[in-house]
Amino acid sequence: MSGTEIPPPDWDAEVTAAGEPPLWDPDRDDRLVCRAVRQETHDVKTFVFSGHSPCRFRFKPGQFITLDLPIDGATVNRCYTVASSAARPHRIAITVKRVPGGPVSNWLHDHMVPGRELRATGPMGSFTPAGRPLTKLLFLSAGSGITPLMSMARTLDDLALDRDVVFVHAARTPADIIFRAELDAMARSGTGFRLAHLCEAAGDEGQWPGYTGRLSLPMLRLIAPDLLERDLYVCGPTPFMAAVRAMAQDAGVDPARYHEESFNFEDLADSAADLPIAAEPVSVEGFTIEFTKSGRTITCGADTRILEAASAAGIRLPSSCARGLCGTCKSRLLSGQVAMNHGGGIRQREIDQGQILLCCSRPVSDLVIER
Repeated sequence: MSGTEIPPPDWDAEVTAAGEPPLWDPDRDDRLVCRAVRQETHDVKTFVFSGHSPCRFRFKPGQFITLDLPIDGATVNRCYTVASSAARPHRIAITVKRVPGGPVSNWLHDHMVPGRELRATGPMGSFTPAGRPLTKLLFLSAGSGITPLMSMARTLDDLALDRDVVFVHAARTPADIIFRAELDAMARSGTGFRLAHLCEAAGDEGQWPGYTGRLSLPMLRLIAPDLLERDLYVCGPTPFMAAVRAMAQDAGVDPARYHEESFNFEDLADSAADLPIAAEPVSVEGFTIEFTKSGRTITCGADTRILEAASAAGIRLPSSCARGLCGTCKSRLLSGQVAMNHGGGIRQREIDQGQILLCCSRPVSDLVIER
């Protein structure tokens, strides 16, 4: 790639050919139909969806969708990064690792089959190179954090753009590498895509040709000597991202070139709660909030978000992003009024039906919430 700045690629251009189906509109029909299930590794599956009616999905590589999952008689909202190419608009795919004891990932692995429908909203999210100049890129992922970076790599590959990409993926063993064959094929294509697999151990693969151990700054400099010239995109478990963040700082990477998934779906998807429980309930002045299912009543100040007040009072409530994006904390408001400033994680018709997002709602009066 030359030193001349290349205009940003049109990652999300609409297909305008005659006869193309309309764009998917979850406000009009939010149903998705599972069309295929692929076993990627022993504990990872890909689920491919299309619209209930023919449609095209418009998203930027790196964005996520939120699924409404019917688990144990209740609707559970969980977000998953889109793993498929933004250049293939007629289907959308997520890739999910089974988490031992996790209700959501296990439900998907055990119950999601071709023909089954789910409701969804999105896509959304800002972890994407779309709209930025197409510079030299360094993708760093671990575990199922590979999904947004795989969407980026697939999109670049499908658009046949002039690219300079180094893709580093960390896994426990070679058998745990998600999309291994596809990544290897991209690396063999000779089109500016370099790949480095990194495994903690060789496992059953005695003649493992890749890197072994854990990622370190010397190893990263060996893989990408021009590290400081690249834009970094990082996604994986929280310890992995913390380690890479520290390496980037030690190496002198320009913070403007460093991008990471702002909240980690792999860690949060099957978590019972994402905010810490306070050792002692916090007493505050404000409005009374009654949670009908738990039988708990708390007090919440007018300037405090409901989720924060509940956490401080020792109440565990499902949440993920805490920024009004994912919809995980969606709850029914039975009485009272709130001020809600969400980021797209709730549909207007759900608001009209009395639903709120606890993470971005503040009380305007006493409340009764179905939780």
